Amino acid sequence: MHQNSAELPSTKTVSPPLHDLMRKVSRRLLWFLFLCFVLSFLDRINIGFAGLTMMGDLGLSSTQFGMATTLFYIAYIAFGIPSNIALARVGARKWIGSLMIAWGLASTATLFATDASSLYLLRILVGIAEAGFLPGVLLYLTFWFPATYRARANALFMIAMPFTAGFGSALSGQILGLDGAWGLHGWQWLFLLEGLPSVIMGFVVFYYLNDTPQQARWLRAEEQQALQQALVADALAKSTASAAKPTSLLQEMLSPTVLLFSLVYFCLVNTLAMIAVWTPLIIKSISAADSSNSTIGLLATIPQLCTIIGMVVWGLHSDRTQERKWHLVLPMLLAALGWMLAAWGGTPLIQLSGICMAATGSYTAMSIFWTTPDQAMSFKARAIGIAVINAVGNIGSALNPLVVGWLKDLTQSFTAGIAYATVLLLVGTLLIFLLPIAAPTPMQRLRHADSQRARC
Repeated sequence: MHQNSAELPSTKTVSPPLHDLMRKVSRRLLWFLFLCFVLSFLDRINIGFAGLTMMGDLGLSSTQFGMATTLFYIAYIAFGIPSNIALARVGARKWIGSLMIAWGLASTATLFATDASSLYLLRILVGIAEAGFLPGVLLYLTFWFPATYRARANALFMIAMPFTAGFGSALSGQILGLDGAWGLHGWQWLFLLEGLPSVIMGFVVFYYLNDTPQQARWLRAEEQQALQQALVADALAKSTASAAKPTSLLQEMLSPTVLLFSLVYFCLVNTLAMIAVWTPLIIKSISAADSSNSTIGLLATIPQLCTIIGMVVWGLHSDRTQERKWHLVLPMLLAALGWMLAAWGGTPLIQLSGICMAATGSYTAMSIFWTTPDQAMSFKARAIGIAVINAVGNIGSALNPLVVGWLKDLTQSFTAGIAYATVLLLVGTLLIFLLPIAAPTPMQRLRHADSQRARC
């Protein structure tokens, strides 16, 4: 054992400690970022729960209420890129903390909405503030996690989405039960109690996060050096691979590669929006006619539980094998197959199983997807590139409710809307084979082998 170590002095000083070091970084950062994302996603989707009583209290039509969500996503898409530029200049700690305080205040202030116009304004403000959070954290993770460890980091962070979707409904339902307390409607309590925690957490971010490993006092000097060496090795590998590419920031941001990544993400996000918006109604349509709302709510948590397990297991497997392309293709095919079963499975059990497959496949694909774009971009283009991909992809979030809702009204069934999501998934899967997703470098393979020996 000592003889082998002597033959590979570089891995003795860098690679063996890296496995334990990344566990330390994960324990420090991922649970905290996960909690921040739970609050972000909850403040994004809680208007759906508030609408159960808010529409009647404010006299809103379905069109007016739906427009509030559309305006949120328009603001979200428009401000994603400038927000990530600001993060790169100001630093993640200050910017993410400021964003959380801003959207927490805007979401809390929604309790003061009195009509459609005031609701539109407040949801636009929430969209502006939230726009930079997800792409900002995805960028932030590239400052701390080498590509070798990125899939599991993304998965552990992004399980906040199915977690919040699965358990947020139960929390929001309980809060709505406070209707009348202290003279407030239930939906006003909802925005108050789910918005203020984001404000509090924003101030905690200022204290807890560090912009770079070099600023982290909880890392020893040798740990900072080992992590920095791993990150530099990644950057060198990417700069070598992209040596022939244009060096202009604008050219990289609007390059065919970035646009192709954006198109793939657009195809994927349509399914993510389908799950977030339509799953309860789809389950209701395939359930027994006398199924209660509580029963439907419990059934709707099953796909989210499957998703959490799938994301963690598949992300870990992708990191262990150091393979990305097929780990992205297979979940998207699983999601497409799941939607087919949900539409044409014939029995409620098969259809529910299809929804579980669609949710698990699409969210798992999302966590793997975000390990790949930065590998095809230079460091200077990474902040804007990630924001561009996220912004273009989230056009799908704005379009899906309109398209699926229109198809539902037209056909009186969700089958056409499910077919729409399935086709986009298959198109996105084919486009993946055009993406420049690199195979693991020799250094990554060596680091992977050393980490495997460290586990043993």
